[in-house]
Amino acid sequence: MKNHSPQDRRQFLSLAAKSSAFAALAASMQRRLYAEDQASGGGIKHSVCKWCYRDNSIEEIAVAGKAFGLTSIELLDPAQIKEAQGHGLTCAMVNSPRGETDKGVKVGGISDAFNRKEHHDTLVDIYTKRIEESAALGMKNLICFSGNRKGMDDEEGLQNCAEGIKRVLPIAEKHNMTITLELLNGFDHQDYMGDSTKWGTKLADTIGSDSFKILYDIYHMQIMEGNVIKTIRDNHQYFSHYHTGGVPGRNEIDDTQELNYPAIVKAIVDTGYEGFVGQEFIPAREDKLASLKQGVEICTLN
Repeated sequence: MKNHSPQDRRQFLSLAAKSSAFAALAASMQRRLYAEDQASGGGIKHSVCKWCYRDNSIEEIAVAGKAFGLTSIELLDPAQIKEAQGHGLTCAMVNSPRGETDKGVKVGGISDAFNRKEHHDTLVDIYTKRIEESAALGMKNLICFSGNRKGMDDEEGLQNCAEGIKRVLPIAEKHNMTITLELLNGFDHQDYMGDSTKWGTKLADTIGSDSFKILYDIYHMQIMEGNVIKTIRDNHQYFSHYHTGGVPGRNEIDDTQELNYPAIVKAIVDTGYEGFVGQEFIPAREDKLASLKQGVEICTLN
């Protein structure tokens, strides 16, 4: 066998080391891309609303969820977002802040929000703080609500919402965040003003900013309007986020309810959407995390 010089051996070892490092890097990249592809749902990313799992901690949801493609726990406050991030997850939709007006009205939730001018000063203050805190954590979407009618005309409420939200948008634009108003059904949330796609998209047109979008909740809008897939195809440019839920009952999104979620998710993906779909059903089964896993699998395109 031919003897090699020390220089030859050093060159060989150097090349081998480089080759091994390259192979390890390539394998690491391949694993990462595979994980991202598995979690994407075919163009979407998977999230879950924490409030539906009150008996499960963020840690429990994160540990179980990461195994089946979950990448976000949403409707969290900043302190909770930090906890989720500690487990390798993000928060696709930040929870709305709460505050109290000088007349003692608690605002920022579903029933008392932007459709009343007397709430605007407080809402601007609490949303400014929430945007700054959320942006510092790298978040991109923050939820808001219209508020209940309480006898107010829908057009007046729309104009009031536009006026109040426009006051918040400069700080949102500065921090590259989107303010997203959720549409809800008027049966679970009686008297809620933002209860139709038509009202929501008109509000978005009135505001006229890419930093304001609509959260299209499939469960809520199936109850109010139906025609979900056509609505998504016709109005997807207004939507920054989607929520799921089984109809009727708001339970699992499997064949116990009336919606065809694989077809709906395909319609969402076909629009070019690459954001999150948040599971917002309330599990009826004892093993709630197994129901969540099933929901994510249903919304993952093969």
